[in-house]
Amino acid sequence: MDNIRIVLGSKSPRRQELIKKLGFPFEIRTKEVQENYPDTIPKNEVATFLAQLKAVPLIETLNENEVLLTSDTVVIHNNEILGKPKDEQDSFRMLRLLSDDVHEVITGVYLSNKTKNSTFATTTKVFFSELSDQEIGYYITNYKPFDKAGSYGIQEWIGMIGIYKIEGCFYNVMGLPVHDVYRRLKEFI
Repeated sequence: MDNIRIVLGSKSPRRQELIKKLGFPFEIRTKEVQENYPDTIPKNEVATFLAQLKAVPLIETLNENEVLLTSDTVVIHNNEILGKPKDEQDSFRMLRLLSDDVHEVITGVYLSNKTKNSTFATTTKVFFSELSDQEIGYYITNYKPFDKAGSYGIQEWIGMIGIYKIEGCFYNVMGLPVHDVYRRLKEFI
């Protein structure tokens, strides 16, 4: 695995932390893109569409033995994509929707080097217990989840007190399904 270097197309501190823990040398390389998608795309394909969109301006910057990794995570509740909240009210609305219910977290991943690419998605079901308005307010005030899809981080306080079960990969809910990423990266060696 020493013969590849990851180019992480993400500013997310959580993704950086997870890639670092995998043990690959990596660097961060990003270019801003408008994260828009056509309304005609099925909701479960939005994350892979956005992961590929983020990769397009970076592919030409790759050197030999570099593998580009871009990804996007979406939260889907009752067929609605819950993106990053616009403000505290939006954050509260999202967490109220997720309270005492089940939703899916889908992370789309795009891997590419100079000769090949791979795209996949990983889905995790997340089960929230009922949250009080006070718990939601406390979380928003103290953790400011405005940079997170669905307005929460599973690794934070809300995950500890609110999530009673998941079906699938924990790290996927954090923003990167590291087990699947590791398996796919082996194809680039």
